[in-house]
Amino acid sequence: MYVYASFDYSAFLELAITDLEKRGIAREHILAVPLDKRVEERMVMDTIHRADGISLFDGAMVLGAICMELGVIYGFVLEWGPVIWGLIGLLSGAIIGFLLDYFYGKIFGHKRTKSPRNRVKAGECNNTEVILTVCCDNSQYEMVEKVLWDNMAFGVGKLDRLCNTIGNGMVSGGKEAT
Repeated sequence: MYVYASFDYSAFLELAITDLEKRGIAREHILAVPLDKRVEERMVMDTIHRADGISLFDGAMVLGAICMELGVIYGFVLEWGPVIWGLIGLLSGAIIGFLLDYFYGKIFGHKRTKSPRNRVKAGECNNTEVILTVCCDNSQYEMVEKVLWDNMAFGVGKLDRLCNTIGNGMVSGGKEAT
């Protein structure tokens, strides 16, 4: 059986691997794969198929509506009338709102929030995620799961298949090759 767990690259990952080795899981049955971080800049405009949950048009629409109302109200007093001043207020408010959202996201969007968990990082700039795969017998599953949860895993899952691909000396059934 395969047991998968997701970790931050931290001291807890190293402690989990060491604890598994002490409890009888061979080093050849443990595989840790670090995931790469995205290095490209985020897109400004969202599409139907890709959205990051950050909208640049919310502030533009709210500020555009407010400025349009003010333009219509004061347009009765001004020379061009309420329709023209309402359109001018809509366009100017939408542009100002879009620019405020854009620059606010540029300035405050890259700051990291503190993590809710108390984790010890292995390096200052190294906060990548690691997928840990453990090949074990069905009887060892509860022990492996407890060790992974005790060492701050983000999530743990299992796959009931024969272990024959992780270690070089492995054949089906989890028995060592002779």
